[in-house]
Amino acid sequence: MASFEDYDEFGNYISGDVESDEDEDMQQDTFGSAQGQQQQALAPLEGFDDEQPAGADSMALMEIDEVPIDAVIYHEDKQYYPSAQDVYGADVETLVQEEDAQPLSEPIIAPIKVRKWAVEEKDIPETRYDKGFLLNMLSFPEVVRNVAVVGHLHHGKTALMDMSAFETHKLLRYTDTHILSRECDISIKSSPMSLVLSTTAGKSHLVHLIDTPGHVNFVDEVASAIRLADGVVLVVDVLEGVMVNAEAIIRHTLQENVKITLVVNKIEPDAFYKIKHTIEEVNTFISSINPDPELRLSPERGNVAFASTDMGRCLTLTSFAQMYADTYGKFDVKSFADRLWGDIYFDADSGKFTRKQADPEWNRTFVHFILEPFEETDDLRETLERLGIKLKAVMFKMDVRPLLKAILDQFFGPSTGLVDMIVEHIPSPVEGAKAEVENTYTGPLTSDLASSMRSCDSEGSTMVHIIKPYHTTDAQSFRAFGRVMSGVVRKGMEIKVLGEGYSPEDEEDMMKAVVDDVWISESRYFLPAEEVPAGNLVLLGGVDTSITKSATLASTDIDEDLFIFRPVKHITQSVLKIAVEPIAPSDLPKMLSGLRSVNKSYPLLSTKVEESGEHVIIRTGELYLDCVMHDLRRLFSEIEIKVSDPVTRFCETVLETSALKCYADTPNKKNKITMIAEPLERGVAEDIETGRVTMRMSAKERGKLFEEKYQWDLLAPRSIWAFGPDENGANILPDDTLPPVTQVDKKLLGSVKEHIKQGFQWGAREGPLCDEPLRNVKFRILDTSLAQEPIFRGGGQIVPTARRVCYSSFLMATPRLMEPIYYVEVQAPADCISAVYTVLARRRGHVTQDIPKAGSPLYTVKALIPVIDANGFETDLRTATQGQAFCLQVFDHWSIVPGDPTDTSIKLRPLEPASGQALARDLVLKTRRRKGLGDQISFVHALSASGHADLLG
Repeated sequence: MASFEDYDEFGNYISGDVESDEDEDMQQDTFGSAQGQQQQALAPLEGFDDEQPAGADSMALMEIDEVPIDAVIYHEDKQYYPSAQDVYGADVETLVQEEDAQPLSEPIIAPIKVRKWAVEEKDIPETRYDKGFLLNMLSFPEVVRNVAVVGHLHHGKTALMDMSAFETHKLLRYTDTHILSRECDISIKSSPMSLVLSTTAGKSHLVHLIDTPGHVNFVDEVASAIRLADGVVLVVDVLEGVMVNAEAIIRHTLQENVKITLVVNKIEPDAFYKIKHTIEEVNTFISSINPDPELRLSPERGNVAFASTDMGRCLTLTSFAQMYADTYGKFDVKSFADRLWGDIYFDADSGKFTRKQADPEWNRTFVHFILEPFEETDDLRETLERLGIKLKAVMFKMDVRPLLKAILDQFFGPSTGLVDMIVEHIPSPVEGAKAEVENTYTGPLTSDLASSMRSCDSEGSTMVHIIKPYHTTDAQSFRAFGRVMSGVVRKGMEIKVLGEGYSPEDEEDMMKAVVDDVWISESRYFLPAEEVPAGNLVLLGGVDTSITKSATLASTDIDEDLFIFRPVKHITQSVLKIAVEPIAPSDLPKMLSGLRSVNKSYPLLSTKVEESGEHVIIRTGELYLDCVMHDLRRLFSEIEIKVSDPVTRFCETVLETSALKCYADTPNKKNKITMIAEPLERGVAEDIETGRVTMRMSAKERGKLFEEKYQWDLLAPRSIWAFGPDENGANILPDDTLPPVTQVDKKLLGSVKEHIKQGFQWGAREGPLCDEPLRNVKFRILDTSLAQEPIFRGGGQIVPTARRVCYSSFLMATPRLMEPIYYVEVQAPADCISAVYTVLARRRGHVTQDIPKAGSPLYTVKALIPVIDANGFETDLRTATQGQAFCLQVFDHWSIVPGDPTDTSIKLRPLEPASGQALARDLVLKTRRRKGLGDQISFVHALSASGHADLLG
């Protein structure tokens, strides 16, 4: 044991070495494990021989443990801490940093990120039919139906879909898969689902249903769904009746020549007059658009069904009569069904039907047999026993609605009435293919390919009409949704993808792709298939790279000229704009990628880059914007984005004919074009936009239409060269050069026709006032002087010159600015009406109609309000009425802004709103400044091309 003398005054040990087994522990690593220390302590015992003498053993241990006192150990050879390789092993890549590179809020090793932006089944769920049976039915288009379920907001479309899904999948709330749809309790995206459903007679049919949103902001999804369908099921709430969105959908459906069937939803026991009024309301609106009696909807014809989706029931008169026949014995089902609607009464004593109400207690047969519920529980037990319905005793203590639902489940069984109506009144793909091709295909209908599509031939060449992409669950890719028009689309086949800009003359918008996957959509899951024949709706993977909105897929073996399907014609227009930019400039590439993705995901959304560099999003309304920005920020970009104050689109128009004939010389001074501008007749622009007037019409048909409807000369419409800025644009370019009056060489003029059309459409796309599209303008070509040599009248000379002469004639025709107007429908109690008027007056709105709503304590206020003043209108309205008023806003028309936008004498004061005649000037200047244009409005300053325009009196 060491004594006091063994240490110096500093406490250092100065005596000789002490034999100890702990010396080797001094060399142990401080951070070594206990197991490592034990192995190192036992290391000297390895190789020990029991037969050696004790002295030899001690000497061996001392020789091993002895460390020279004067040994020199360099600093770089010392190991105070273990290396990363010692701790983690040789197979782990390590990174050593001198300071923290991550904030404490972020983990050093981030967890695996799970991206799930849609509700989707992990496995294919159990169904009441075999999946192979469904896939086999794809090959029999006669038993297939393509149906869009449409209607106004909260009228029961998704509930109707869920009712069918519950009967086949035993699951509820099945079709709303988007995260926002489930949070907001409204449908945002259309949701396709293919089901095998049975008719009352027991025959199975494959029904491709597409559930659509009911909010007016999302009618672009409705238009896309109607494009693929052969018929629609219009769902109308019996209490609310035909609302604004239902009217727009009916109008669009008739224009697309698609069959309509009606489901009157939320029927109640005492609602007979309301049901009758609702059906008549729908028929009145249909006849106001198309008076064809074949379009009439009536329960006797079988194209009207009655539903209570809350109770899970949907029936027609025939299906109800069949159920009575199955319950009480056989009788003439059709005769009984014919007596269930109208002013027909049933005498219970004699068991006869009569048209005279001899007893005031008699009810109409529809009320007596269908609407009257089981109310008194004393009589209920006896009634149920007669019907053969058995309930447990405890169920009779339930509330009325759950009890009624349990009874109806046993009494009615599956809702086969809906299937009966769809099968009987919506054509199969074989019957509907002809109308579908004639309405949508841009190629000649006499070609072999068109004939194959019109007959829905699965043996022909493959043609698929894609209407929109759906993003995957993780939002990293898209699946293309469309309809197989002819042939068969197979997994692994090579196919041509034709974009909306493709034409046989310009094949730039075309690429080849391989179909990686083929699915049948089931909303929350996807049923894989090896092939899908003509007539069916399909989801395709691997072909979406070049698809923006809609597309045409064609097999590579087609030898004749390819043409595309017409892009979807939408019900409304996008008129509201915002500018977006990332908070961090380095995130710009991510934002651009996100913009491309949301542009794919929303059919009517459009994005644009202004000359000032702003990235602009154009959409239909505020709720639409909220959903787009949610998807942009969280699904596709995952970055923080700044949003500007909302602004609106404008249009430019003229009030009078050009005061002077305007001409422009080409830069080489060898060609001259003379034009004048004048306003179009009322209604022409709307007919062009809705497709009633097209360039595909024959000259004779177009001439007859313009002569009868707009009092044009019979020959004048035949000289129309183009509509602008596109084929559905609201501007016209006619050729009014008359050889006896002007010395115009028609052959030379024909050689530059396409160049003049391009210049006209370029000018119609970007007007001279504030770079906004033109509207309601007719540019008449009066005279041309063209060079004989083709090299002097090429596109580089003619196109910008045609644009300049359009601008000069436009500015000489009293130019005006147009703004979009919303139609607003407000529902509110009577005591809130004055507050509604006040809020509208503050926003330049005015009421057009104020009527009480039949069968309810509410009033309906119909009004018009400028879109630019409608931002925040709904919030303002609810604040003023304490949340009692509910409004819907939808684009209605374009209106001329008061004032002359070119009047430089108007003085505008900063930070003060303009009013009256100064409004147009104020809006034009603000728009030009926002776009980076100068304040001076002149066609000379507005042009980017060289040259000038002159005026000729």
